[in-house]
Amino acid sequence: MEQRIDRRTLLGAAGAGVAGGALLAHVPPARARAAAAAAGPNVLVLVLDSLRYDHVGANGNAWIRTPNIDALARESVRFTRAFPEAMPTVPARRSLLTSRRVYPWTTWRPTRNLPDSPGWTGLGWSEQTWLRALRAHGYWTGYVTDNPFLAFASAWKPLRRGVDRFMRIGGQVGALRPASTVSLASARHWLPRDMQTDGYVSGMRQHLANLGGARDEREQCCARVFSHALDVLGSAQRSKKPFALVVDCFDPHEPWAPVRKYRDMYGDDGYRANEPGNVRYRPARYLTGDELRRLPQLYAAAVTQTDAWLGHFLGRFYDAGLADSTAIVLLSDHGIVLGDRGWTGKPALQLHPELIQVPFLLRAPDRRGAGTTSGYFASPHDVGPTLLAMTGVPRPERMDGADLSPLLSGGAPATPRPFWFGGYANHWYYRDDRWALIADGNNRGRGLYDLRKDPGERDNVASEHLRLLAQIHGTVLRAAGLKRLPYFGAR
Repeated sequence: MEQRIDRRTLLGAAGAGVAGGALLAHVPPARARAAAAAAGPNVLVLVLDSLRYDHVGANGNAWIRTPNIDALARESVRFTRAFPEAMPTVPARRSLLTSRRVYPWTTWRPTRNLPDSPGWTGLGWSEQTWLRALRAHGYWTGYVTDNPFLAFASAWKPLRRGVDRFMRIGGQVGALRPASTVSLASARHWLPRDMQTDGYVSGMRQHLANLGGARDEREQCCARVFSHALDVLGSAQRSKKPFALVVDCFDPHEPWAPVRKYRDMYGDDGYRANEPGNVRYRPARYLTGDELRRLPQLYAAAVTQTDAWLGHFLGRFYDAGLADSTAIVLLSDHGIVLGDRGWTGKPALQLHPELIQVPFLLRAPDRRGAGTTSGYFASPHDVGPTLLAMTGVPRPERMDGADLSPLLSGGAPATPRPFWFGGYANHWYYRDDRWALIADGNNRGRGLYDLRKDPGERDNVASEHLRLLAQIHGTVLRAAGLKRLPYFGAR
């Protein structure tokens, strides 16, 4: 029997509470399918920031609760080897939106009001995106996000002006309420003891104020994003055009302050030590033993809370009859290290799966390929070519991502990928069926791992395979069309 998503499936396991949102018009499935056939399917892209591949139930995690992502996975092709070619936040979104490789960042220069890190830049007014391509062919386009950079940085104004409706949501940055509404003691409680400096305490105090003290989940950032996304979806329906909507939620990115309901799902509800609501990007020895044990539990609570509000949005989406006329993609930009290998945060030299492997789902309106998996090396810059192929919109020449849509019918992308590589700041990674390599742009600090013998990537065998290291480096240089990879020095 075919498993279909319904509102009960999406909301039952986590519970999302009650939220606002426009009353969506219901389109009978038969009419929706006919409209999709006549005008091309709608497009919905769901982006969750810092969501680890191995913290999704559908990807084999037996203890975390992500019922809504799991339900969507049952209707999708699920990629088991999705690795962004460019990281972190802004480089990954440039890759996603322009459908072009961003790494190696040979032309990167520091951009005002963005972090001074390789790959971080804006979106030019003349740069093509798949959203612009769809809009030029009659689609209504929208973008909803609380991403601090895409929503507020001047360098990303062309994105905001380039869609029919862009909704930016405060909370991750800005002051929705005075910081004084949260006590200093409460702010310190949400930080590891080592991070209780003036800057971190001030930032956490404002973040908690924006969340209403982290008591009502309707005040959480993910709740605001997915509730407002329903309003934008109502605008899309009223346009009477096929629509392409991106909902880009910054959760479960740190800092974390999920409400107690979700915290109690993962550990002792009597936990009274400091909550590690933020982390440093460095070795984990700054955390106490209690904080280190609590960190993955607190992150899991944030993941489940985000999944619940995603479920609220998708429940309304399915109730409105839109699923039968919409191609859906769900993915993340990168993961996060939670004490793994003795590190926390997103250190660029730790390009292991905890940081670089992401969940990636592709769902067809008619559910072709539902419940299948693919080991193809998928990347965010494949999203545009795939959706353009599914909508019948011509693909701009400069887009070099792969069309993944043949996988929906049991085929294969036209572009074979026996290996994959990508970069983060001054470091890069390489992966194929057997080997995983991490190095910096000067080809130093190399870590080589034999995935057949060491799937957990614990045993660095670089010193035993010097010729192989040279071969892999040469393969990456040829694929990038370079004589050397970029390195920008200590940053």
